[in-house]
Amino acid sequence: MNWLLVIAGGMVGAPLRYLTDRAVQSRHDTVFPWGTFTVNVVGSLILGALTGAAAAGAASSHLQLLLGTGLCGALTTYSTFSYETLRLAEDGARFYAAVNVIASVVAGLGAAFAGVSIAEALWA
Repeated sequence: MNWLLVIAGGMVGAPLRYLTDRAVQSRHDTVFPWGTFTVNVVGSLILGALTGAAAAGAASSHLQLLLGTGLCGALTTYSTFSYETLRLAEDGARFYAAVNVIASVVAGLGAAFAGVSIAEALWA
């Protein structure tokens, strides 16, 4: 039963990642990977909120599997982040590569902390 929840979340998360990436990137005329940045930050926010809700007893283990492992696991992408950063560096856009690393880590952690804070405010 648990694996069905992970699959269901992944079935939503993977196409959502692709569609979000394409929609966001098409609106920016730059080599910076805004689409991947966006899905990773949004996924961090969702996972932070889910973690906060679970800590407050407001999220079941089934919801954690569906949204945390399934949806966020398919929505966020460390491999694409790594590939795009490497590609930027190899193509001579080292500044953008460095900004991608720093901004992704800072924004991802900030979004996760914000998600936990929001959940604590709602369920504490």
